[in-house]
Amino acid sequence: MSDTMTTNIPGYKTGTWTIDKTHSSVGFSIRHIMISKVKGAFEDFDATFVTGENPLDSSVTATAQVASINTTDANRDGHLRTGDFFDAETYPTIDFASTGMRAIKDDFLVDGNLTIKGVTKPVTFDLEFGGFGADPYGNYKFGATATTQVNREDFGLIYNAALETGGVLLGDKITITLELQAALNA
Repeated sequence: MSDTMTTNIPGYKTGTWTIDKTHSSVGFSIRHIMISKVKGAFEDFDATFVTGENPLDSSVTATAQVASINTTDANRDGHLRTGDFFDAETYPTIDFASTGMRAIKDDFLVDGNLTIKGVTKPVTFDLEFGGFGADPYGNYKFGATATTQVNREDFGLIYNAALETGGVLLGDKITITLELQAALNA
């Protein structure tokens, strides 16, 4: 892509952007007892985005506090914080740092390193831009949705239980969905 790519993204601006936590979410879903999906979120998170002259030169760093996990079940959340899963006391954060952006036709991909439970693996997020624009308070913002799927066992999240009816309690794949809104720093 050329350096003139910004003309193809209406409202695009370069700079450093800070996540708007009240209009963003860090969510996930996992197959449960092989018949449905359970969803959850990390309620305490932070992210910084830097947009370059060429959007493909942009970057992001993000972190989520493991102890803030919320699946709407206090007992399950407590179990997820233990060594069976995230071991929040030893590994208090989940971290992401981008290593590059790519465009394939009209789709953007964000490559980076995801660290969960002390294990760092490369991942690629599919990025869907929502757009750029000013909010009613004069803040300039962008919105986007980013999704990826990871194998939890790759990150040392190996706890599972066999079901009497066959199969296992938890699926291996976790879908991560980020609903993002960020404000351009003044």
